[in-house]
Amino acid sequence: MNIVELDGYAANPGDLSWEPLRELGELTVYDRTPASLVVERAKDADIILINKVIIDEEVLSQLPRLKYIGVLATGYNVVDVEAATRRGIVVTNIPAYSTESVAQMTFAHILNITNRIGHYARQSREGRWSSNPDFCYWDTKLCELSGKTIGIVGLGNIGMRVATIARFFGMDVFAYTSKNSADLPEGIQKTTLDGLYAVSDIVTLHCPLNADTRHLINAESLAKMKEGSILINTGRGPLVDEEAVAEALASGHLGGYGADVMIDEPPSPNNPLLAQRNAFITPHIAWATREARQRLMDICVSNVKAFIEGKQLNIVNP
Repeated sequence: MNIVELDGYAANPGDLSWEPLRELGELTVYDRTPASLVVERAKDADIILINKVIIDEEVLSQLPRLKYIGVLATGYNVVDVEAATRRGIVVTNIPAYSTESVAQMTFAHILNITNRIGHYARQSREGRWSSNPDFCYWDTKLCELSGKTIGIVGLGNIGMRVATIARFFGMDVFAYTSKNSADLPEGIQKTTLDGLYAVSDIVTLHCPLNADTRHLINAESLAKMKEGSILINTGRGPLVDEEAVAEALASGHLGGYGADVMIDEPPSPNNPLLAQRNAFITPHIAWATREARQRLMDICVSNVKAFIEGKQLNIVNP
């Protein structure tokens, strides 16, 4: 099997091994592949592995040898799956590899906004504490999570893990989910979206991106949230209308926004969120712990091996 990895650097910048894949076929790894070189690099491949490279119908029409596309991510919207299916090309993804890491980043953002660790560490380095007349000082609002209400939009693997952690913090947990109330663990209350917005001190997004959830958070939904509430997005950038969030932050209606994802990645330097003091943006790194990336690589190898052996594993074709 001729295996070509078209954009391997993000998943493996050099701290993991490609050897398990090399044992399954002839492997060529490219750190990055611009759109203009996708067909040239993939034309002789039986198997291609991608992360963010777009594989649409036009590309597929030029790859008659291709039998398998492995997406090194949970989301697979970069592939025209219907077009691949028509051509008999198997498409797989990597489910549930980053649950712990993304849940951890969710609370890193929450704790950063509520405790402002980075702010105070920076001020201490700059001498602000050393020059203070009292043994302590603070110049931001500080609050504890115990007794606060968190609203979780989406109770998949990550949303459920966030709910569990929130309960350990002593938070009240409300969720907007397709799951039946009777099937939810103790301490998680199912509610409507409007009900969730109305009661939540913190709203965190863990739902898939589709036509119904694109710009789920917009001017109308933001107006329904509590004054000074916190919004967290470690799901998908287009779940929010970024201009509306920026306006809510500027007005003070939204107390803070923590996001690891943006609509355009990397974002334009003119993105309105980057100018907001209470917007805290990390560069899509929730998934990128070494542990999560190793799980991703392990599952990728298992997917490819299963395909070569004629078995089905993590196939997303309809």
